[in-house]
Amino acid sequence: MVSKELILEALKSLQDPEYGKSVVELNFVRDMMIKENNVSLTFVVTTESEDYQNEVRQAVTQALEAKGVGQVHIRFRSITDFEREQLAQGGIKAAVKNEIPNLLALDSQTKFIAIASGKGGVGKSTVTVNLAVALARLGNKVGIIDADIYGFSIPDMMGIEERPELVDNAIIPVVKHGVKVVSMGFFVPDNAPVVWRGPMLGKMLRNFFAEVNWGEIDYMLLDLPPGTGDIALDVHQMIPQSTEIIVTTPHATAAFVAARAGSMARSTNHEILGVVENMSYYECGKCGEKEFVFGRGGGAKLAEELHTELLAQVPLGAPDNHISEADYAPSVYKADHPTGQLYLEVARQVTAKLN
Repeated sequence: MVSKELILEALKSLQDPEYGKSVVELNFVRDMMIKENNVSLTFVVTTESEDYQNEVRQAVTQALEAKGVGQVHIRFRSITDFEREQLAQGGIKAAVKNEIPNLLALDSQTKFIAIASGKGGVGKSTVTVNLAVALARLGNKVGIIDADIYGFSIPDMMGIEERPELVDNAIIPVVKHGVKVVSMGFFVPDNAPVVWRGPMLGKMLRNFFAEVNWGEIDYMLLDLPPGTGDIALDVHQMIPQSTEIIVTTPHATAAFVAARAGSMARSTNHEILGVVENMSYYECGKCGEKEFVFGRGGGAKLAEELHTELLAQVPLGAPDNHISEADYAPSVYKADHPTGQLYLEVARQVTAKLN
């Protein structure tokens, strides 16, 4: 029977090229998950070399298959500056002891929900913040990772002006509306553009897990960039247990493009919780008549194509922002607003599915 001990025993002969020690002794084999004789794990590397990662992938796969493992899924993560410092100061045991609690660890109870879309401008981030706030209103401990590193918008949408604090070499996320938030927007000055290539984006995303002290989190929402690029692929590889919600508008073309994001989730064995159709209609405030300004049926068609359900049809509109300055958030609906109630119902559906 495949076990954590068997995996570590099989990999202890592998040595890290920089430290010259066993990767098991260095605690570079992390977050092992075993399901039906298949194994997924995180492998910490001290180099960004693709050749080295390919060598590790081949060596780990061969070693574990020889022990009876069926399929092996490896997520690579670069060693953090904090981990290097701990290795240098206190040795290997100190690095392990002082490691920030990892949301991706085998015994983690955190449930991950990636919010994805095929294209930009469909309200994916709006859905993310309102679903997160709704989950928090139901009494859950909730976090958001703004993984849309080029198009980060979560802090502005939630009315967050402060920045995270650094305590004991760990980043403490900002809390607003009961939700813990980390975003690239906290680390660039004056809305400056992020001009990075793929590997740097993946490293930043990994740091959001490894160097942030999230504390206890029940639900972690990840606001993905639109499409199926590097970050979306990194999330699929780093968090094989993540579920997904696909956001679209009712327009046929938007739903057609969103199907690609759904297909990516299915091809990487990620469960799709459902589809949220945003901007479904405009309701006249005086007569109550609905105008379907972006067409009809796109969300239902997408849900049918992905063999999932349509979680909600969210109307076109904006929150009533005439609230206290402390609670100001340009994109968050109040709990008693009809759309706020709609998000509460989506939150209830999500928790029922995941529990």
